[in-house]
Amino acid sequence: MRYLALVTDFDGTLTAHDGLSAEAEAALGRLRVSGRRIVLATGRRLADLLAICPRPQLFDMIVAENGAILYDPANREVTRLAEPPPEALPRELRARGVEPLEIGEIVIATQAPHRRLVQDVIWELGLEAQVIGNRNAVMVLPAGVNKATGLRHALRELGLSRHEVVGIGDAENDHSFLAQCECAVAVADAAPSTRKIAALVTRGGAGDGVIELIDELIDDDLGRMGGGLPQHWVALGQRADGTPVPLLPYGRNMLVAGPSGCGKSTFTAGVIERLIEKDYQACIVDPEGDYGTMREVVALGNHSRTPGTDEILAILENPEISISINLLGTTLADRPSFFAELVPSLQAMRARTGRPHWIVVDEAHHLLPRTWGHAAAVLPQRLQEMLLVTVHPDHVAPEILRPIDVAVAIGRSPDQTLTELARATDRAFIWPSGLDHEPGRVVAWFLDGGQPPFSMAAQPSRAERLRHHRKYAEGNLRWHSFYFRGPDGRHNLRAQNLVVFCQIAQGIDEATWMFHLRRGDYARWFRHAVKDEVLAAETERIERRGDIEPWQTREIICKLVDARYTLPE
Repeated sequence: MRYLALVTDFDGTLTAHDGLSAEAEAALGRLRVSGRRIVLATGRRLADLLAICPRPQLFDMIVAENGAILYDPANREVTRLAEPPPEALPRELRARGVEPLEIGEIVIATQAPHRRLVQDVIWELGLEAQVIGNRNAVMVLPAGVNKATGLRHALRELGLSRHEVVGIGDAENDHSFLAQCECAVAVADAAPSTRKIAALVTRGGAGDGVIELIDELIDDDLGRMGGGLPQHWVALGQRADGTPVPLLPYGRNMLVAGPSGCGKSTFTAGVIERLIEKDYQACIVDPEGDYGTMREVVALGNHSRTPGTDEILAILENPEISISINLLGTTLADRPSFFAELVPSLQAMRARTGRPHWIVVDEAHHLLPRTWGHAAAVLPQRLQEMLLVTVHPDHVAPEILRPIDVAVAIGRSPDQTLTELARATDRAFIWPSGLDHEPGRVVAWFLDGGQPPFSMAAQPSRAERLRHHRKYAEGNLRWHSFYFRGPDGRHNLRAQNLVVFCQIAQGIDEATWMFHLRRGDYARWFRHAVKDEVLAAETERIERRGDIEPWQTREIICKLVDARYTLPE
């Protein structure tokens, strides 16, 4: 299943009037039965929405007040995603005759004719706030808060990324969340500016358009969108005439091949970097540890320890984190079995969340060798979104090579490399006349398009590790230090930075570690002292989990810190 969630606006999109129609409710029910999730993103105050929507459980998450409030209908939990406005703002607006004036937990709303006056009051009070249009209404929210920021929180709670999401809306305040969705849709009677940014416009208007979209999702998973929209494509390089060469990030498999030392890892690292830049999650099976120093990649394992499947999956639960699995601690003979055990778990996760988006297998001839007779029995016949890296394609199991759509040959003998691929997969192949190896260029072959191979200048790669905020990693946070004290105050161990924090964490007794974990102390410190919202949010998820062992929580949190701050060995 390609699209796993629908995000919809309420007024003017899901409904033309207050309240849901029976037809719309039935359509939402059908979508849930199909296994998909539903997020409602509305500018309404939560209490107002619940008053006219008696079945909030139709939605997995509700983003209210234009991104400022997150509501979980399953447990009725309300989370504020921003601070409320100062009392002086609504007081001054009332004093100047701004009516009607709706005051929510965070949002303040009125009618469009008051827009200029509202902006003047904000300016005079010196507030960091924004005014957002919503057809004939205007809303005041803290700077940076919109439906997109609320949607990111909702998707994180659901374990989904934006690339599994279809969004539908009608008004100006929907633009932010529509831009976050893999596929943006507008109802037929949407504002012209909203229709302009949408990839699709429904035939029906408010209410009917959403039902139309839901039925198409159920029928063929929005099959007309194919491999995705151009804004999500990943650059591989440029042809001789300057034409860009893209990789469609969905429904494709790729091979990078060539002799040792020719630059395969550098090229592959560049592809991975650009996937991550576009919010795709990569799981790199890295036998030699070549990718562990990449930016935004969590490196698991080393020469003495191979990570377990539970550890791998626990970190992949965060859509924002990609990982590299170092297999130096696994013998060459045992690597195929390790991969065969890992793949079913990754496939199950993909079925549930659509992630990891890409599985990268370096040294594929070692993990999936031609001589290994279990490849066909163990691996799915069509394992999509894989990137294989190898010295010799004909040393890789043919069952793995046959689904390859894109091949990149690097080195002095690209003709020999692609001939090996064609022979291994029983494909007809003729090397184009006049195509020769050129220093600094690679040869690309799109096997599924019937095109001959062509020369390409590869997109450059950074391939370097980002050094994050050294003061947090190795400096002295002084009075913002973390103190490991334990349930009865038996300790008073001070961690003045993240290096010391992880050192103490590895040696502290289990009772002390779990005492602070269950109280949420680690996430609180990361958020307020280290000022890292991403690390804090991921740590909160670990703190809430009851299905992993205490030692695993310790390992995962320290790995997350290491990945974001490049801690010294």
